[in-house]
Amino acid sequence: MMEQHAHRFERGTDGPKVIVVGVDGSDSSLRAAAYAGGLARRQHALLAVVYVQPVLATGVALGVPVTETTDAIAEDLVTQIREAAERVKGIFDVRWEFHTFRGDPYSGLVKAADDLKADAVVVGASEQAGHRIVGSVAVRLVKAGRWPVTVVP
Repeated sequence: MMEQHAHRFERGTDGPKVIVVGVDGSDSSLRAAAYAGGLARRQHALLAVVYVQPVLATGVALGVPVTETTDAIAEDLVTQIREAAERVKGIFDVRWEFHTFRGDPYSGLVKAADDLKADAVVVGASEQAGHRIVGSVAVRLVKAGRWPVTVVP
């Protein structure tokens, strides 16, 4: 009698390949998106563009409509990505989708990568000086050790 083995999902080898890229509108995150787009094109992978909308308690206390501001940033990012995709349409074919999460960037990207069963995560290098002391999102993602992480300068 032949033994049947249940097929198990193995990240990076089965099913659709997914590359998650974190964007926040900074120059380094937009370079990361361009890099991840090229990677997705070459690997015939899905590019999942993720924007994590910050939850700022101080903004709420000051009466700043934080949700409206971050929604506007998300809409602007989608517009930029669509325009970039339209410019290369017919030259480069990249499947992509846009996701937004609320919270801090690290937790949002972890949730996105887990939910989307990411094969890789791409982020821009931090442009904030304080991250040299506290640790950037990129460093925290690398330390999590759950996906290959590429940091784009």
